[in-house]
Amino acid sequence: MTILVDMDDVLEQLVEGMLRYVNARYGTTVSPEDITEWNLAKAFPALTREMVYSPEYDEDFWKTVEPMPGADRILRKLLDEGHEIYVVTATEYETLKQKMEDLLFRWFPYLDWSHVIIAANKQMIRGDVLIDDGPHNLTGKGIRKILFDRPHNRSFDEKSVGAVRVKDWDEIYREICRIAEEQRKGYETGYGEGREKN
Repeated sequence: MTILVDMDDVLEQLVEGMLRYVNARYGTTVSPEDITEWNLAKAFPALTREMVYSPEYDEDFWKTVEPMPGADRILRKLLDEGHEIYVVTATEYETLKQKMEDLLFRWFPYLDWSHVIIAANKQMIRGDVLIDDGPHNLTGKGIRKILFDRPHNRSFDEKSVGAVRVKDWDEIYREICRIAEEQRKGYETGYGEGREKN
């Protein structure tokens, strides 16, 4: 299958990295569980949006962001099993090179630019499965959707967009195996890609 994977807060722990930076710089004490909305700045009422998002523009910041537990192991396993992996990210141009080199390619050295798609509208990218933490990215049709559970998306009803919520990369792997088996059975019964079951 072609598997599309979001980067921030799916492959790596961006929120945790941002909070470490902002808390250390401004003396705040915000934790990941306090981030209950997509806009991180809302958890820091005394700071401006520019102050909260400033780490992304610090060249050294991306070296401090750590991978999501299990992501490397499961990605390697999926690649070994023959799946195609593409990292689909809405990363801004100003931070793109540093972020990819100091974070993505550092922690996932078997990935390179040929595995990266930059897109703000992920619904335009074709694939079999999309793994994302952003509910707004899971509104498209014709793709299986996996919502990666994070504090900022807990109030979202994933079933409203036909997504499955998972809590870690082992759950992601199990869900992908389930989807692959479902597709295999669909092909065997003549309801594979391009054919709708009545």
